[in-house]
Amino acid sequence: MPRNKRESLIYTVLMCGLMVLWMSIYNISLQEGKWSLAVVQKAWLGFPLGFVIAMCCDWFIVSGPAKATAFKYLIKPWHSDLKKVVAVSTCMVLPMVFIMSLYGSLEAVMGGAKWTKLPLIWLFNIPKNLVMALPFQLLIAGPIVRKVFRRVFPVGTVLA
Repeated sequence: MPRNKRESLIYTVLMCGLMVLWMSIYNISLQEGKWSLAVVQKAWLGFPLGFVIAMCCDWFIVSGPAKATAFKYLIKPWHSDLKKVVAVSTCMVLPMVFIMSLYGSLEAVMGGAKWTKLPLIWLFNIPKNLVMALPFQLLIAGPIVRKVFRRVFPVGTVLA
């Protein structure tokens, strides 16, 4: 887990990057009904804008309230690191799925879907994204990013 603001920013960049890329591939493959190199290419082309939006939402909107909720209702400072990671990650993923599903729905509307279908598209995207994002975050992205982060930045190397 990050120990100061600089580490938190670096960690967030890594986590958002991996989550946005994977969820973009997932959502495009759902739209097209298949996995292919074209799906990965399309996701990669849309990645920069999605990444910037996810980073801004994560850093300025979701992070503070999610951590406050986790530490107020789910965990205490003496709980194990694993419990802290699971609680904070879950509290981060839920609102990010909500927000980024709206972003994906807006992309669908800009791509030709009718504006009147926006709320329906959004509501159908939320559960589809949640069933992929939460397990991916807890079981794959979180462990990978934490391991890479601590390998590249051992404790005490990123100054506050």
